Amino acid sequence: MSEKIAGQQYSTGWIMLLALFTSLGPLSIDMYLPALPEMAQDFNVSTQQIANTLPAYFFGLAVGQLIYGPISDRIGRKKPLYFGMALYAIASLLCVIAPDHWSLIAARVLQALGGCVGVVMARAAIRDCLDVQSSAQAFASMMIVMGIAPILAPTLGAAILHFFSWHAVFIALCIIGVMCFLCVHFLFKETLEPERRLDLSFNQVFILYASIFKDKSFRLPMMAGCFTGAALFCYISSASAVLMDGYHLTQQQFAIAFGFNAFGIILLSTLNKHLAHKLSVIRRLTIGGVIQLTGSVIIVIAGLMAQAPLVLVMFGLFLTVSGIGFTGPNAMAFAMSEQGARAGTASAIMGSMQFACGLLGGVVLNFLVWNHVLNMGILMLLFTMAGFVAILAVGKDLKAKAI
Repeated sequence: MSEKIAGQQYSTGWIMLLALFTSLGPLSIDMYLPALPEMAQDFNVSTQQIANTLPAYFFGLAVGQLIYGPISDRIGRKKPLYFGMALYAIASLLCVIAPDHWSLIAARVLQALGGCVGVVMARAAIRDCLDVQSSAQAFASMMIVMGIAPILAPTLGAAILHFFSWHAVFIALCIIGVMCFLCVHFLFKETLEPERRLDLSFNQVFILYASIFKDKSFRLPMMAGCFTGAALFCYISSASAVLMDGYHLTQQQFAIAFGFNAFGIILLSTLNKHLAHKLSVIRRLTIGGVIQLTGSVIIVIAGLMAQAPLVLVMFGLFLTVSGIGFTGPNAMAFAMSEQGARAGTASAIMGSMQFACGLLGGVVLNFLVWNHVLNMGILMLLFTMAGFVAILAVGKDLKAKAI
């Protein structure tokens, strides 16, 4: 895959391979969500305390991507994949033997440091091979495939919990990590030729980061994607507390509810892809921002009610989460469009900032004093409002360039 893909096209198999690498994130985050109450009892802590393993994972994702990005721009995409997948598998086993919840948090950070390599390399590989319009479609295609992971992960986790303890979930993740390692070796072909690689020193990495941040064509869509994507992380961090503790859903019912919202991402990602030849990238990005903002408002309204119907909460969540099918691929395509050989570093910055927002949301949730629905809704509303402002700034910048 080192050559430019002919006619700016891409194969379904290639996208599925990249989606598999990227799906380590949602699998690692969503698969053990049904087990959080059980894990809390096992470690003798509250569900919210054990849920802190989620922002811990986000922290690892944020830091790890900043490391892998410039390294991949220097040595290529394949070697970092080898290292990251191996670290992920080992860290998954450390989660199994964690003696307390603090050890589990540390193991989750290591797991994220390994697993995050997939998302960086997938984004960079797409930018290595495709232009902005084709990239938007490729990211949408990948999100459709990736959307299957959040649907299957809680269901698979609940099925494992039906027969085994929560430890088996992390054994399964270890096996998936080994499978990804084998796929890197046998199926992934390098996309960054040696002549296109950057000869970066340690100091030059920081100069490169600063240069990318100063680039408005990257910074504005990066902010749009990060803030709108942070709404998803607020949902993930709150889902168990809201749906299982608040509405007393069983593990199986939780898996269905969680999968329903993940299906929304697939649905809107598919629609986004089909509208590629009818609506511009910025138009589709704006539509996604409106959808997510509307859903956040509904959740805040539900949180202000004495006992909001579950259907109202689910409707608001569906809009807020599924809207990422529009905002995510199009913001990513804009952000990566002018990055060239530094695509790995740019991908790392965007991914790192996304998960930094997720980490911030997860930490803030511990300090909000209202009910779980309102806490989640307030954070979602703040993030989606900030994201929509960034989307408007992207549109304004595009108009200025056209003049």
